[in-house]
Amino acid sequence: MPSTVIDHFSYHAESSELKITFLSGKVYIYKSVPDEVFQGLKTAGSKGQYFNAFVKNKYKFKRL
Repeated sequence: MPSTVIDHFSYHAESSELKITFLSGKVYIYKSVPDEVFQGLKTAGSKGQYFNAFVKNKYKFKRL
């Protein structure tokens, strides 16, 4: 199911960085994200709700 907030995302396992591109066009990289959080995002029925519950305000990030 397409997200109403997240356009796409990717994960770099070696650096534990989660890159999220939002529908607004903003791109963020979240640091030190465990693989299980990424796997949860991949399988979540609602990507936006999962992001809000398990990523937002939990990891340091930078905006690209």
